[in-house]
Amino acid sequence: MKNILIVSGHTDLNDSVANKTILEEYKKLFPAAEIDYLDKLYPDYQIDILAEQQKLVNANIIILQFPVFWYHFPSILERWMEQSFQHGFSHGSTGDRLTGKKLIASFTTGAPEELYHKNALMGYEIEEFFPAIKATCALTKMEFAGFVYTGGVSYQNRNEANALSVMKEKAIAHANKVAELVNSLI
Repeated sequence: MKNILIVSGHTDLNDSVANKTILEEYKKLFPAAEIDYLDKLYPDYQIDILAEQQKLVNANIIILQFPVFWYHFPSILERWMEQSFQHGFSHGSTGDRLTGKKLIASFTTGAPEELYHKNALMGYEIEEFFPAIKATCALTKMEFAGFVYTGGVSYQNRNEANALSVMKEKAIAHANKVAELVNSLI
C-alpha cells in the first residue's frame, strides 16, 4: 500500500458534518493513512514547516480534504500550503521533494452541485474555481490525480434530522468515491 497523507483543511472540524464524516470514513477506508488535522494542530496558524514537509516527503498520495469557503481553500489550508511548499523544497532549481507524488483534491460545498454551472447561480463549473491546484501540481512536479466533489452539504442544516441524515449519506458516498480513486492509483 502506498503512503497516504490526508490533509484536513477545515478551519473548525467540530463545526462540520460532511467533512467530519468524510474523515471518519477515511479512518476506516485507509487505516494506515496519516491524517493531518490542521485545525487541531495549528489553531494559531503557526505551521510547523519541517514537520509538515516531512509528512509530504513520506507520502506517495496526498489528499486535500476541505470545504469550499468563498470559492476557495479555507484559510488554514491556504496557510499550510504557503508555509510548507517553499522554494527549494517543493519547487525551484533544487526543489524536487514532491516530484511524482499524486495529489487528490477532495472537497465539499454547502450549496447544491446544480448551482455550480455556467447558467446557474454561481456562473461557473466547480472545476473552474481550482486552477491553482493544477498549477501547484505543475510547479511542484506532482501529478494531479483528480478531484472528488460533493455539494449540498451545508452545516446550517445540521439541526434538521432528515437533512443531517442525507448529509451523512452523501459524505460516506464521497469518501467511497475517494477510495475508488485512490485504489485506481495503487
